[in-house]
Amino acid sequence: MDTITKNRIYQKKEKKMIEALRALRESEERFKAFMNNSPTVAFMKDSLGRFVYVNKTLERKFNIKFADLYLKTDFAWLPKEIAKQLHKNDLEVLSKGKTIQVIETVPNIDGCLNQWLVFKFPFQDSCGERLVGGVAIDITEQKLLEQELFEEKELAQVTLNSIGDAVITTDAYGNIKYLNPVAEKITGWSFCDAKRKPIEKVFRVINEINQESIENPVEEALSSHNSCLNKEYTLITRDGSEVAIDYSAAPICAKNGEVIGAVIVLQDVSHKRSIARQLSWQATHDALTRLLNRSEFERRLTHVLNNNTENHQNTLLFLDLDRFKVVNDTCGHIAGDELLQQVTALFQDSIRCSDTLARLGGDEFAILLESCPLDSALRIANNIVQRVQDFYFVWQGKSFNIGVSIGLVTIETNNRNITKLISKADTACYSAKSQGRNCVHVYQDNYNELVEASSKVQWVEKITQALQNNSFSLYYQPIVATNPNQSHSEYYEVLLRFIEEDGKEVLPMVFLSAAERYNLTSAIDRWVINKVCADITIHDTNCIYAINLFDASIKDEYFIDFVTEQLKLYQIPPEKICFEIAETIVMGNLRKATNLICALKELGCRLTLDNFGNSMSSWVYLKNTSVNYLKVDGSFIKHIVEDKIYIAMVEAINKIAHTMDMQTIAAYVETKEILDTVQAIGVDYLQGFGVAKPHPLFI
Repeated sequence: MDTITKNRIYQKKEKKMIEALRALRESEERFKAFMNNSPTVAFMKDSLGRFVYVNKTLERKFNIKFADLYLKTDFAWLPKEIAKQLHKNDLEVLSKGKTIQVIETVPNIDGCLNQWLVFKFPFQDSCGERLVGGVAIDITEQKLLEQELFEEKELAQVTLNSIGDAVITTDAYGNIKYLNPVAEKITGWSFCDAKRKPIEKVFRVINEINQESIENPVEEALSSHNSCLNKEYTLITRDGSEVAIDYSAAPICAKNGEVIGAVIVLQDVSHKRSIARQLSWQATHDALTRLLNRSEFERRLTHVLNNNTENHQNTLLFLDLDRFKVVNDTCGHIAGDELLQQVTALFQDSIRCSDTLARLGGDEFAILLESCPLDSALRIANNIVQRVQDFYFVWQGKSFNIGVSIGLVTIETNNRNITKLISKADTACYSAKSQGRNCVHVYQDNYNELVEASSKVQWVEKITQALQNNSFSLYYQPIVATNPNQSHSEYYEVLLRFIEEDGKEVLPMVFLSAAERYNLTSAIDRWVINKVCADITIHDTNCIYAINLFDASIKDEYFIDFVTEQLKLYQIPPEKICFEIAETIVMGNLRKATNLICALKELGCRLTLDNFGNSMSSWVYLKNTSVNYLKVDGSFIKHIVEDKIYIAMVEAINKIAHTMDMQTIAAYVETKEILDTVQAIGVDYLQGFGVAKPHPLFI
């Protein structure tokens, strides 16, 4: 081969070598550019853990040059414990000869610890030296986000486990994904048993009112993409029991709006519903008798009035117990309550299933008889009267016979005014009482009955104005001692008169029934006491004044305070005031009357038991009644001249009274014969037109 040929061959080889070197340099440059611009950190270490390569990303991340790391270990630039862990990971790669994935914590430029996801792998260079290569990604933000998500999930989990509401979630197909503990308790299903089951198997709901099953609430929420709130439903639990619930169902949507599931939130409202039912019942019923109360009865009566037709005859009964107060005041309120309950049972047993019985208050009842003509209503009412008359109430060995007065009114088709209807029934009941009690009175739209009711209402207005304007007037009637030496003070009974605008005097018998009917008697008593005390102060007389008390004052728990206040206000010696209480009032309110008598005696006032002897039980309680005077019942005195029995009875009363250190008064002494007779018996005081007539006070 000649020289030229050899040169050409050499030049070709040299050119190929140069191209190969250029390609190698370009490849190295590309590799360096790739590694240095990679977002991942890259490094190489020898078997001793010394760095032989790092990319620019590592230099930037940790602000360190490769020249400062070359042939140096992690111990040269990292904290000891961290470097120790990193070296341990390197040795694991070399010992196992396999790639590993680890999370290493390394401080950044600011000294804050960052977490890195590191892939470390073994390899050998061209000389056969064993090396460790690695690439790492900063996952600090990802880890923080994961921690936040974890904490949020834990918080949500704790919240769901802690709230009082039951929560059930499903996937987009209606299969259960989650039940919180409250949901487990209410449904009877554990989360493990319920998971992945269709919602309708665990959440079975019916309408509380009609007991009909309802549409799957999750399907409705998933299909409509809307939430719904449902009340008054009942959940059928796993064991078949029922729980009253309120619940809402709503879809769960992803960010893109796609429905990925549903959530049901339910509350056990059994207690709330029970309380609501109880409150509703209490609002319409009487707690003692468990009958309808006045407001509910009037509501039902209004409904009947609005739908009343000629084809349906309806009747209203108004019932008022007679002598109920005797039991209530003699034996106490517990006995009175028991009596009302027993009478309620008697009433219920005396009416039809279709009739409506209500307690209006106190001892007043009402019965609505629907589709009941007058003759049938009368039979029912009279049967009730008879059964109550035959009924005896026994309490702690004592037996009481009560009665009932019933007012009956037919409900006409043109009657739409409930107030007038009840007023008519009330008026009829009052008429029944006026006729002797324990009977039935049928209301009639006649002149006399209307005038009587209207007159009472008019007297209420007159009495009220008289109390305000002092239109009453006081008279006195002397009570004269049979032996002038036994009394050093004059003694008068105070009598009440009403003065009309024309000056005409009206006796109490005309207006007191209206005052009693409409609860004005207590106010009248107070007016009289105030007026007497004021007049005594003005005239400064040395007299005893007897003031009659009504039944209402006996029951007034503040009456004794009023008397005390008046005596102190006008500085009246208590012994100048004598209160007269009728025997019938004492018998009807024995406990309260006895308490008041004791309180007035302790205050220093005098007491008279009026109309004594008209009851067979008069002697029973007299021994325990501490009064100063006994005023013999007028029926004995009126006929004492012609009937020796009355003489014997008055003698007995007089003797027993004196034995008990009481003085006696004979009222209704109208003639000289009566005066001589009672004086011969030894009665201490005389009163009546035969002794002295009433005169205006302090003329």
